[in-house]
Amino acid sequence: MIPSSDTLKRAAEILEEIESLQTELVGLFGSTTKAVSPVKRRGRPPGKRRKMSPEARERIAAAAKARWARYRADKKSTSK
Repeated sequence: MIPSSDTLKRAAEILEEIESLQTELVGLFGSTTKAVSPVKRRGRPPGKRRKMSPEARERIAAAAKARWARYRADKKSTSK
């Protein structure tokens, strides 16, 4: 779903309001409280990926194959 321009404008307004409230909050408590931008990315740095063990890959592949098998079985049984 692609958001409409009105939705994007409203989201921008909300973000601006959040930032102004965070600035006001920092002003109330001094510089000890750190304001975090809501659009700031958290977690691992960009470009860093987790390493997945071969066993985990096998489990994921087996689960995906089982899901597709169930899907095909359901599709086959409903088409008859």
